[in-house]
Amino acid sequence: MTTLLAFTVLVALVGLERVAELVVSVRNAAWSRERGGVETGQGHFPFMVVLHTGLLVGALIEAWVRRPDVPSLLAWSMLALVVASQALRWWCITTLGRRWNTRVIVVPGLPPVRSGPYRLIPHPNYVAVVVEGVALPLVHAAWITALVFTVLNAGLLAVRIRTENAALAGLPREDGLARA
Repeated sequence: MTTLLAFTVLVALVGLERVAELVVSVRNAAWSRERGGVETGQGHFPFMVVLHTGLLVGALIEAWVRRPDVPSLLAWSMLALVVASQALRWWCITTLGRRWNTRVIVVPGLPPVRSGPYRLIPHPNYVAVVVEGVALPLVHAAWITALVFTVLNAGLLAVRIRTENAALAGLPREDGLARA
């Protein structure tokens, strides 16, 4: 199998993984809403969908059009980062359980999750997104896609993290006290 075909299969597998995420997200969003969950930040969500779809499509188009020579060390090291980012993403999803979804939906009265990767850093899923956004295209030396996604994603994450932090600020702390 050629490296370009293998890369296409990899991107398709990541696309299938995104479909699995959406199935989990829709189910979990319904669970949150049934419990009084309040959604914020809807305005940036369509841009996020387009950007993440664009990452997959852009990487494939760039790889097939440019057909770059890909050093083995680059391909294998970036593939390792893609796998690590997927592992981190699913660690986040399993840690949050029914509370994880692709939207910003907060169920009143439930304290923020502080276990799993959330005990180490505040937004570990976005670490996975950033790493994957660079690494996936670079598996096949699609550096233009990696660069464009990274720049656009930085702006998106600035909005998204600010939105999440504001939504979470109203939740009780683990000790039951309200946040200031």
